Amino acid sequence: MRKLITLIIATLIYSNMFSQNYTFPDETEQHEGTWLQWPHGFEYGNSFMTENNATWVAMTNALQVNEKVHIIHYNATHKTQIINLLSAASVPTTNVTFHLSQTNDVWARDNFGVFVRNASGALVLEDWGFNGWGGDYNFTKDNLVPAVASTASGIPLLNLNSVLTVEGGSWELDGAGTFLATKTSILSQANPSSPAGVLSIRNLGKTQAQAEAIFTQYIGATKFIWLDGWFSTDDITDAHIDGFAKFAPGNILVTMNQADLLYWGVPQSDINILYAASNTSNVTYTKVYLPLTAIDVKKTNGTSLGYKGSYANYYVANNRVLVPNYNDANDAVANAIIAGIYPGRTVVGIDVRNLYGNGGMVHCVTQQQPMPLTATGLIQIKNNASGITLEQNYPNPFSDISAINLTLEKETICKIELYNMVGELALIVNNSKLEKGTHTFTIDAKNLSNGLYTCLLTSDNSDTIIKKVIVAK
Repeated sequence: MRKLITLIIATLIYSNMFSQNYTFPDETEQHEGTWLQWPHGFEYGNSFMTENNATWVAMTNALQVNEKVHIIHYNATHKTQIINLLSAASVPTTNVTFHLSQTNDVWARDNFGVFVRNASGALVLEDWGFNGWGGDYNFTKDNLVPAVASTASGIPLLNLNSVLTVEGGSWELDGAGTFLATKTSILSQANPSSPAGVLSIRNLGKTQAQAEAIFTQYIGATKFIWLDGWFSTDDITDAHIDGFAKFAPGNILVTMNQADLLYWGVPQSDINILYAASNTSNVTYTKVYLPLTAIDVKKTNGTSLGYKGSYANYYVANNRVLVPNYNDANDAVANAIIAGIYPGRTVVGIDVRNLYGNGGMVHCVTQQQPMPLTATGLIQIKNNASGITLEQNYPNPFSDISAINLTLEKETICKIELYNMVGELALIVNNSKLEKGTHTFTIDAKNLSNGLYTCLLTSDNSDTIIKKVIVAK
């Protein structure tokens, strides 16, 4: 009987996880830590490990100053090698933890899954399907990593392998519901670059509408911008968006100029869609253009890769932005542009020349674990069960003032607060007892900096609601 009761409880919890809606915390929000899968020699040989070690040492050194670094290692010998590398580079390991899990590869952005918040604000690790970018590379060991991370972090795992196969680098979310991706990297299509009869298959039979419904439920997307994308023998990802476009706080879309996008392989029709993109309030994004490298990238041994490098594949960490660098004249140009987008964060150039030879950059090999809301200065989130409705503010993003509506079924003491990206209280919108009915409040941005804010409503019965607010002056 006890086993039956346990099974029933577990089934109810599992079913409830699938019935909930989830939201994806923006990359700029405060992190508990960053996960890295350290290179090893068991898949591609020792040269792969040795030529990439320096990149992982540099990332670890940059990250450990302001957040934890969770390193996935292959075995005990591999762990010792990593510790020796960090020690030789005088990298402090106080904020570094090690986790044993055999892997095929290093691309944590794609195989790891993503951390999201459920309706109560608690973190959940979503384990999406991963099949080696459509079956192009081995992936069975990589698929074990999310479970290891869930156990290590104590954050429950939501298995979505049968729901959708999708890599984390294939989509972008702007922090307020707008989703950006290419169809070729998510919706299965025939790949003319593959051998006859071979497809780069992610989600055979899934329609765009079905994919959108899944993204709405599991990451909180409400508006979709789809580029057609393209296939290329030089790009196993089938045109991941994080190679050439990224959202930034302040209603900014970071991308490239038209000539560089065409060089990257983006069709003109997709460029037109990208440049016209707007947020959920139909406000067109402000574009910031990053250059490509001035010349073709050369590995540290002098071997030319025969193509230029992108700076758009950067990673936003706590008080840091890790930017791919190539020992190129445009490194300083790109670093300066990105520093202007993220005031208060230090730009750290990470040499990715050797990694780029394997097809990726900084964003591709990192995965953020958000800070629990209780640790950022926000109170513990509990279920909203008393009929309180807090609508999304409008307009959002906004530069001056924005209105937000609150509906109550009974007289209630309600506090509405805005917290910045590091969990500091930025504004109290309301803190009073309110009558039953609908109330409209004004959010005044005159003393707020550009960026993403968490709007938190708490009531006298401890119910809470969260909304995302973007200030773009």
